[in-house]
Amino acid sequence: MPNSENTAANLDTSLLANVRIVLVNTSHTGNIGSTARAMKTMGLSQLVLVDPIDKPDGKASALAAGAGDVLANAKIVSTLEEAVQDCGLVVGTSARSRTLPWPMLEPRECGEKLIGEVQKYPVALVFGRENNGLSNEELQQCHFHVCIPANPEYSSLNLAAAVQTLCYEIRMAFLNQSRIKSEPNEYPLADDLERFYSHLEQTLSKTNFIIPQHPGMVMTKLRRLFNRARPETQELNILRGILASVDKSIKAKD
Repeated sequence: MPNSENTAANLDTSLLANVRIVLVNTSHTGNIGSTARAMKTMGLSQLVLVDPIDKPDGKASALAAGAGDVLANAKIVSTLEEAVQDCGLVVGTSARSRTLPWPMLEPRECGEKLIGEVQKYPVALVFGRENNGLSNEELQQCHFHVCIPANPEYSSLNLAAAVQTLCYEIRMAFLNQSRIKSEPNEYPLADDLERFYSHLEQTLSKTNFIIPQHPGMVMTKLRRLFNRARPETQELNILRGILASVDKSIKAKD
């Protein structure tokens, strides 16, 4: 059987450079360093920090243990939206069920899906705060959620361990990519979807389907619907065209 190292050497490692690991509002710099180490052991290099409590420091460098290049090249941004705006696939980690269920992936599915689509655009795997993970609003910016099926009697994984586990699945999918069929469809980037949701909300407000004073859960449920359906780029353009025609009709009646 071929050695896995030789197999990896024959693959396009630039694909892994487009897999983005995003940490949101991390409170311990040591976890940032440990994340950089976990990433590098699996061949990942693109780390993005969203509004960290503290920037990487000496403790982060010490725990990076040889992955100082990943840490030094980490990008710091203010919001999750900014971190993933050019990504075509965003997967958020969730340790608990939410009031409104979202499309879920198993860790292995997550790795395969990220590698299956990274050939077309950047993809992102998002991790939340150490104490309470990602907020519902942040999770709604993700196409899918992934949960590590840990021991239900003791499911407390620290941040770096969770990163290591899912990065391993990404690497395994990368090594086996010859057996993974990449989806031929072209999907819109996260930024395009956000513009669509904004346009949709504005139009529904104009028609009084959404009452600004009492918006309820309408947009949250619509986000879930469209994330589950995952419209292709051409389909999203059709939806934007429909909204534009509704806007035009409303303006003509004013």
